[in-house]
Amino acid sequence: MSRRDYLGIKQYSAGLHNVGSYQVSGRPWVTASVGLVNEDRLQFPSVTKSITIINTTPSVAFRVHFNSSSAGRVIDGDHYITLSTDAEAVSIELNVKCKEIYLSLDSGTGAYQVVASLTGIDESQMYALTGSGLTD
Repeated sequence: MSRRDYLGIKQYSAGLHNVGSYQVSGRPWVTASVGLVNEDRLQFPSVTKSITIINTTPSVAFRVHFNSSSAGRVIDGDHYITLSTDAEAVSIELNVKCKEIYLSLDSGTGAYQVVASLTGIDESQMYALTGSGLTD
């Protein structure tokens, strides 16, 4: 046992269960695409604090999900959020921790913008998002 352990001193660091990692302002991350045809996988360089997705093609409805559309029952289980052509559903802000998201279309070609607020938590610490409500 080291002296550090004996004194009960813990080293404070960013992590999935560290509240401070989510309380501070996040580092901005921005991307966009004008040619989504089927499905795009967006990987973040660190775990997210929040994500805003904007459908910039009002005539095309987008699906936002946390696993590929080919994984489990993502599409047929309705485990996605639709950004439709309605004026009220063209963008969405998700306060979630994740390391990737997927955007997909039923048909046509679409364009989008994504703005994420990133924590100081390395993406390798994030677990896979699967199970009830995601892939089952």
